[in-house]
Amino acid sequence: MSILDIKSRFRGYLPVVVDLETAGFNNQTDALLEVAAVILDFNDQGQLTPVKTVHEHFQPFEGANLQQESLDFTGIDPYNPLRGAVPEIDGLRKIFEPIRAYIKSTSCNRAILVGHNAHFDHGFINAAVVRTQLKRNPFHPFSSLDTATLGAVFYGQTVLAKVCSAAGVEFDAKEAHSAIYDAEKTAEVFCLMVNQLVTLKSLQKTVETAIL
Repeated sequence: MSILDIKSRFRGYLPVVVDLETAGFNNQTDALLEVAAVILDFNDQGQLTPVKTVHEHFQPFEGANLQQESLDFTGIDPYNPLRGAVPEIDGLRKIFEPIRAYIKSTSCNRAILVGHNAHFDHGFINAAVVRTQLKRNPFHPFSSLDTATLGAVFYGQTVLAKVCSAAGVEFDAKEAHSAIYDAEKTAEVFCLMVNQLVTLKSLQKTVETAIL
């Protein structure tokens, strides 16, 4: 068991890093094509770390808009059978199930979405939940943690690749725009920032104790 309690650290929320690929920027009309989620927890040394990654390819929902510019950017062919894509409702269930299970195992209340420019990812997830009428969305409906904002505070950078570079986290631009790769890199840099705060607080406490 970790020396730190994930439930207590984030006010009852389980942090889950999410990255997704889409066929545009409008979460009401454009297809959601790929979702990756990385569940985080503290290890035995009290370090926040990734514990599980879940990932699914999604079929475009009926009537979805597919912007060619976005497809060219991500390199995704939505109808390539090798993607193993599943209907939107099935993909969401497969993503949500292990998150709900981990929420239960850690006695957290809900998950909180961690993302790079989190508002974008959160909006697409929420729109898909409404569209599919799926119950028991594990994520808080509007709160999120944004690594672009944290990157600006910690390192003076907001682009994921530049935040990683400033943090000393390896980032391969050729692998970018894959939901799994971006989610795992976002998770790595988020954990690093949280762990730096834990270390600083520990040092502060040590200094205060020594002074007293």
